[in-house]
Amino acid sequence: MDKILEALVSSSHPLTVKRAIVKKVMEAAEKEVTEEQCQALYHLTTRLILLGEDAFQRQVGLQVQEAYARYHRDEFARFFSKEYVLGLLQQGYGSLDRRDPAILDFLHGSLRLLISCPAVLELAPLLQTEVLRIICERPEPATCAKLATILTDFPQCVPREKAGVLFCQQLVRTFAYFHCPATEERELREYVTQVTRVSVLLQGIWKAAPATLLPSLQEVFAIISSTDPSFEPSIALASLVQHIPLQMITVLIKSLTTDQNVKDASMTQALCRMIDWLSWPLANHVDTWVIALLKGLAAVQKFTILIDVTLLKIEQVFNRLWYPIVRQGALVVLSHMLLSFQHSPEAFHLVVPHIVPLIKSLKTDGLPTSKTFLLQFAELVHCMMYQYSGFPDLYDSILESIKELPKPNEEKIKFVLNQSAWTSQSNSFASGLLKITGKSETGKTGLVNLGNTCYMNSIIQILFMATELHEEEKTLLALQVTSPKPETPTTSAETLHNAVSQPVADTPPHPDPVAAKGDGRTLVERMFGGRLSTAIRCLQCHSLSEKEEPFTDLSLAFCPSMSKCHGPNEEHKSSSTVGPCQGAVNGGSESSEGSVKEGAGTRMERPVVEPTLSVPDLVDYFLAPEILENENCYFCERCASLQRAEKVMHVVTAPEYLILTLLRFSYDATCHVRRKILDNVGIPLHMSLPLRQHGISASLSSSTAATSSSSDSPESGENLAKKLKPSQKEDGMTENGTNSETNDSDLETLSVPYVLSSVVVHSGMSSESGHYYSYGRNVSSTDGYVASPCPKTQESSESSTASQEEMGCADQKSTDWFLFNDSRVTFTNFESLQNVTGRFPKDTAYVLIYRKQEVSGQPSNSGPVVNGSRLSGEPPLQKELMDAITKDNKLFLQEQELNARARALQATSASCSFRPNGSDDNEPPGSCGPSGGGGGGGFNTISRLVF
Repeated sequence: MDKILEALVSSSHPLTVKRAIVKKVMEAAEKEVTEEQCQALYHLTTRLILLGEDAFQRQVGLQVQEAYARYHRDEFARFFSKEYVLGLLQQGYGSLDRRDPAILDFLHGSLRLLISCPAVLELAPLLQTEVLRIICERPEPATCAKLATILTDFPQCVPREKAGVLFCQQLVRTFAYFHCPATEERELREYVTQVTRVSVLLQGIWKAAPATLLPSLQEVFAIISSTDPSFEPSIALASLVQHIPLQMITVLIKSLTTDQNVKDASMTQALCRMIDWLSWPLANHVDTWVIALLKGLAAVQKFTILIDVTLLKIEQVFNRLWYPIVRQGALVVLSHMLLSFQHSPEAFHLVVPHIVPLIKSLKTDGLPTSKTFLLQFAELVHCMMYQYSGFPDLYDSILESIKELPKPNEEKIKFVLNQSAWTSQSNSFASGLLKITGKSETGKTGLVNLGNTCYMNSIIQILFMATELHEEEKTLLALQVTSPKPETPTTSAETLHNAVSQPVADTPPHPDPVAAKGDGRTLVERMFGGRLSTAIRCLQCHSLSEKEEPFTDLSLAFCPSMSKCHGPNEEHKSSSTVGPCQGAVNGGSESSEGSVKEGAGTRMERPVVEPTLSVPDLVDYFLAPEILENENCYFCERCASLQRAEKVMHVVTAPEYLILTLLRFSYDATCHVRRKILDNVGIPLHMSLPLRQHGISASLSSSTAATSSSSDSPESGENLAKKLKPSQKEDGMTENGTNSETNDSDLETLSVPYVLSSVVVHSGMSSESGHYYSYGRNVSSTDGYVASPCPKTQESSESSTASQEEMGCADQKSTDWFLFNDSRVTFTNFESLQNVTGRFPKDTAYVLIYRKQEVSGQPSNSGPVVNGSRLSGEPPLQKELMDAITKDNKLFLQEQELNARARALQATSASCSFRPNGSDDNEPPGSCGPSGGGGGGGFNTISRLVF
């Protein structure tokens, strides 16, 4: 029979004839057949199955072998003996290698023919040993998939006990080598199917033998935590995650994060590779395990690992959002990474450039799930922009792309932000490695935020842009201390303060024409100093008490009618202020503790309206007459009692640089909280300061100074606006109805023109925290002055009409504006500054610097002068100073290169230090602490700065 069959399949007869004869051979299996004939047929069919020249021969071999094995099973069992199986698995068959998947297919088919025979049990021990050997040889995915099919159908062939544990571990390690070089969809689908088949086998083994699960997971971690650069495990390991019981998460994560034998470098590598698993298309629960590990590391304060991994992988996770099959899990991980990374905007800013393209794609891809996903993604973006406010140049395009999508209210945003934060504001991060950044495209270099230094950085940056403090002559002068005290060493900050405050006339090596006149003014006084006259007239006896005092800035308060609605009872309805009982808000860098104490949050969906106030309005209010009455009555020395009085202030000497501070933080006595006034104040490019000067024969200030009840202190002129308390009666009128300013005939009023130089913006909802950034430009004493102001557009007091007329009418082609945000420096324009509060309600102007302008034909008698010429702009540094800076930078870089390897090792192993909870070392008011606030690099340190 075997000879006939062999000759038939190799003959040239028509296929129909061959099939008819094969059918006769299969029917003959039901008849009596000798042992020799059966064995001959089994050998022939095996050769046809494994070595058949075409599909017909292989099909004939399978059909005939199955027919004869069904009726002559004992003979087939003797044919398929241990020795025969061992030969196939160890030596192969003919030209087939022992690793060829066809041999496993033949083995699987033969076992199925013996499924109810005792012969299978006899083969089981042999197969248990052989499958372990095969797995240890790291076969290809196709071979593993064939083997998994055999073991799934014949679980008795799976290794047991210790061998079973070893088999699972080796199978897991084999997964790490399942790399797929295929690029076509069909091949990729086949690869994924093969991997899934093997993972299902492991799932079955773990269920049948739970003792094998933990060793298998330990092997998984050992693989993904390997720091061997020559070995990169396959992401096919992700297919195993879905088979791990979720109830084991807590125990396993705690065991991993508290194991002292696990180095930080290994944990970092493991976390990175788990995040890579998000790309595996069919894996479930990968996001759950990734987030569990992130939380576990945060619980044991492994913040160095979290920071490194977030910055390294955040863009990769974001890129997974483009693929619908893995999009949802990637969004969950991305949300947790961003919402927990609240000490710095660095992670969020890495993905900011990719947000708008993704939103546009989601709007147009037409997938039914994209709309829901877009809403979730937009909510996350709103939360991040709220947390890291203060970057209008980065966020404008994002706001435009999501303007039609629903915006979460502030209460929900704060709830989301408080859920995932690693730390609170009472904690501080350990020092990380300094990121050395060069000049931006603007040619300017920013200042690194060292933690709570955003306000200091902003002030330094606007002073650099607004004044001549950065001139080389002034810098060298300021850094020279002429009268050191050896017995009282001071810090560098104290040295700089003492040097700047030192009278310039006392510095012989640097003669100065202004100082030589004998006025004895310091550099700060000459640049920022002005004089303010305060007159108080008793409305009973009409006696006048007047004093003149210096000031370096004017603190401008908001009139109650400006910052509130119609009355005190409607305060909570104001669109310009925070709710009446609201405390610190977790925006900018507000701490989570502060947000817990607050009442109902104010919704941030404030309508964008044009500013109803302007800086000149606040100046007018500052200089407006005030009636002192009731509990604020004036003690008149002539009447020897408390009397109603009128208080009037005038600027008598205009500073070269006018610093205006907007008092945006007020105290709510009802709720005992400090609120921020969010009014959108118009900022004019040009404004005029009303100046009152005495006539030729007038010497009132010197004659009345002795009658003043206040001392002439430099500090006494600061924050005077805080003392203003307007009366409900008509201001400026006595009880007899006469005007109290009887000496106005002796005074002449001037309008001193100023041009805007710099603005510091506070981003946040509370005085206790927030973030600061600044706008600035270089101006000189003749820049931008408008000799003929534009026509009036609205009624205003005479003292500020010029500024109101010029606001928006002057030449605002400002191409020299810069936006300073700590280490980030970008180009911007005046329009962006004007619209920043309208676009970002939490971002409000806080400190403004105006520079005095020279009127055409009028000589200037103020301002820093060196060698008889006025300083302006940003002249180049002297060659000697530039060479010194270049040399210092070169030495600094050499130090960095020599220590780079040591620093890299320390960065991966150093643990972060934290102050204990309840520490009294609170963050400075209004600064951006480690718990949030923009500016970047809040945890970095720096050895020296060359600006």
